[in-house]
Amino acid sequence: MTSVPRLDGPRHGPASGAPATSLVVFLHGLGADGNDLISLAPMLAQMLPDAAFVAPDAPEPCDMAPMGRQWFSLQARDGASLLAGVSSAAPILNAFLDQELENLGLGDDRLAVIGFSQGTMTALYTCLRRPKPCAAIIGFSGALIAPERLAGEVKSRPPILLVHGEADPVVPFQAMPAAAQTLNLAGFDVSAHARPGLGHGIDPEGLQLCAAMLSKTLGPTA
Repeated sequence: MTSVPRLDGPRHGPASGAPATSLVVFLHGLGADGNDLISLAPMLAQMLPDAAFVAPDAPEPCDMAPMGRQWFSLQARDGASLLAGVSSAAPILNAFLDQELENLGLGDDRLAVIGFSQGTMTALYTCLRRPKPCAAIIGFSGALIAPERLAGEVKSRPPILLVHGEADPVVPFQAMPAAAQTLNLAGFDVSAHARPGLGHGIDPEGLQLCAAMLSKTLGPTA
């Protein structure tokens, strides 16, 4: 059996001090690390005080910068290279998610995955192929890799929120409506939101959309 790299990264919560009743995992973008997104946890924890938050550092050193991490190389961005990249990252992320859920005694239905840029690409590819659906996938400024393969490989259909800046110079804005169309055709519940004037980033409005999605999918059911 081939072993996969073990991920870890900064953590936050549960803010209540009680055992975690849900898990929120942040997947950072190219050239960043877990510290880039864990800073969002304190705000989100205000509405999810019993959630554990973790932002794992991606498995590889970034090959396009002197520091930071990557889920896979983006030096080549043709379809075959991107598919090879997310395919290589998927078992590593799956092992991490499985271990975190086991440690907390939680099921996939109490897991939300939030990605940014390359993290969104990795989240969409990996989580839609997990046997059980997670509670939600939230993707900022990303893309759906290998859309032509989705219908034949999908195993679970969690609700999905996509948010993308219309002025994104890194991942073209058109990637969001293209992803939403493919996901809708494959039977997913997708909410896609354009952010006028926003570049490659997360703005307050996008963060509010994220918070509302988490509250709806992981908040108290009573």
